[in-house]
Amino acid sequence: MTDVSPDLTPRSRAEQLAAAIERRIRGERLAPGTSVGTLEDLRASSGFSRPTVSEAVRLLRDRGILVIRPGRGGGLFVAEAGPVVRLRHTLLAVDEDPTTVVDAIELRDHLELLVASGAARCRTDEDVVALRHLQSRLADADGWSAFMAANWALHERIAAICPNAMARAVYTSTLGHLTGAGATWSDDERPDYRLERVAVHDDLVEAIAAGDLDAVAAAVRRHQHSD
Repeated sequence: MTDVSPDLTPRSRAEQLAAAIERRIRGERLAPGTSVGTLEDLRASSGFSRPTVSEAVRLLRDRGILVIRPGRGGGLFVAEAGPVVRLRHTLLAVDEDPTTVVDAIELRDHLELLVASGAARCRTDEDVVALRHLQSRLADADGWSAFMAANWALHERIAAICPNAMARAVYTSTLGHLTGAGATWSDDERPDYRLERVAVHDDLVEAIAAGDLDAVAAAVRRHQHSD
């Protein structure tokens, strides 16, 4: 059912399992109210532990993609598509042509300060630990693909903290477009690029951790100008 790497952290496994379930719902065009099984079904098909599966289901429930029905005949069901979910699915369905990528960059840049500032206002100690862990993955990434995956995971985690559901949905959708169209140069071609990007993300994570909105704004400006 999934292509989730066993080498990922528990949080990352849950996020990738959630993405795989969402892809299945979209790909099979499952209607609202359709059963996608139970926690035990997902555990058996994915091979992951119950806590990882439970976290993936929680993420999907919080995003309005799944509903959980307890009791006899209960389980996990496709949720009614509210406006945020419909918008997210529409954005994810757009073809990856050059115009779409340019649009995604423009939209991301406009939303980034809103998302990062929301994260700075609402972050918890647990969020800070998670962000710093993801930042360490970015710094230690082996190769360009791993670097881009870590970058995407960090920004998705920042967005998950932001309380504005509409901004989260649009922002994370633009990340999908930019990741899919990302550059593939090697470190030998631009040896300073990854070091610069890691430093920029260090500043952004620490500004969010401190709840310093001025520092967040400065970090966002540096992040956008270093792309």
